[in-house]
Amino acid sequence: MAAIIAIANQKGGVGKTTTAVNLAACLSALRQNVLLIDLDPQGNATMGCGVDKHAVTATSYDVLLGQATLTEALQWIEKAQMQLLPANGDLTAAEINLLEAENAPGRLRTALASVEWNFDIIMIDCPPALNMLTVNALTAAQSVIVPVQCEYYALEGLSALLDTIDKVRNSTNPKLRIEGVLRTMFDPRNRLANDVSAQLLAHFGDTVFETLVPRNVRLAEAPSYGLPIIYYDDGSRGAQSYRDLAKEVRKRLRRPPPKTAATTQGTGQSA
Repeated sequence: MAAIIAIANQKGGVGKTTTAVNLAACLSALRQNVLLIDLDPQGNATMGCGVDKHAVTATSYDVLLGQATLTEALQWIEKAQMQLLPANGDLTAAEINLLEAENAPGRLRTALASVEWNFDIIMIDCPPALNMLTVNALTAAQSVIVPVQCEYYALEGLSALLDTIDKVRNSTNPKLRIEGVLRTMFDPRNRLANDVSAQLLAHFGDTVFETLVPRNVRLAEAPSYGLPIIYYDDGSRGAQSYRDLAKEVRKRLRRPPPKTAATTQGTGQSA
């Protein structure tokens, strides 16, 4: 059965979609059978994989509303050798439509039940909001990767996300855990970035990934070419960081989850 991982943070601009696309591609390069699910109405993960979000005939919206099966909506990404469930602006209507749907929080989990045995890893790119789409992702997932930008106010929004994770545990998914906190857009020359990194390590301990994703121009350029970073510039620092992260994630999936009280508590502070 697949390891199902949601990439979530309600704060925008933290490298969430960058992480979803590039981590999925790097895991595929490690011979993992990967499915990437775009659950963000912006469809950036879809475009980042080289798929025209305006041209797809079935998306995650159709799957959530029962208008298409997940298998019917999948797109094969030849370059990255992985499957994609695309998204586009149609998904904005899902928030309203799901409110009237039966088993609204569990729609994605139900859709995945028929295919999860076909994959090693399923990654879900969540929208930058704690809405019904994110709740669907957290209900379907076994764990969550939280990208955090190492800058001012980086920790402030984490309490809301951790509270949401606790609510999902108490209602629809008691086994949900934090897979790891990922420090993104890191510049070691920046004193503030180092201070925020230290706060994350102090609060979350071993839950923080060892891998640091740097600020990297090539990472920012790759989506405009519809390519994960390892197929755009494999020699870049960004590519190496996501290759390292993929190895770290795979290693974590093979061991028991870390035991730390910080995974279930709010931060109670800001950077």
